Amino acid sequence: QVQLVESGGGLVQAGDSLRLSCAASGRSFSTYGMAWFRQAPGKEREFVAAIRWSGGGKYYADSVKERFTVSRENAKNTVYLQMNSLKPEDTAVYYCAAGRVTPPLVTSSLEYTYWGHGTQVTVSS
Repeated sequence: QVQLVESGGGLVQAGDSLRLSCAASGRSFSTYGMAWFRQAPGKEREFVAAIRWSGGGKYYADSVKERFTVSRENAKNTVYLQMNSLKPEDTAVYYCAAGRVTPPLVTSSLEYTYWGHGTQVTVSS
């Protein structure tokens, strides 16, 4: 069993940066692939970024490439999402997810077993 708690969301202006954190509790965190998804009002949940258990493989949605960076510290049971050059269309609730997922399935929310409750990110223009 893995519990996930996101933090770091907030209200920022376009062009600003935020770093989201996802703290995991429970055993075997380092064996799970981790991902970030987001859901905007009236839209479906969408994939943002993922990182393999070793940190060696990272995957991004086209909409966030070159702006967002996913990383993890297994010693701290934490995964991060550094978000730069934020845009109003990045406004959403951001969710952290964990699962034993391998490519090419890392972008599918159905493959993740554990989810956090989300953190709100609002980007004003």
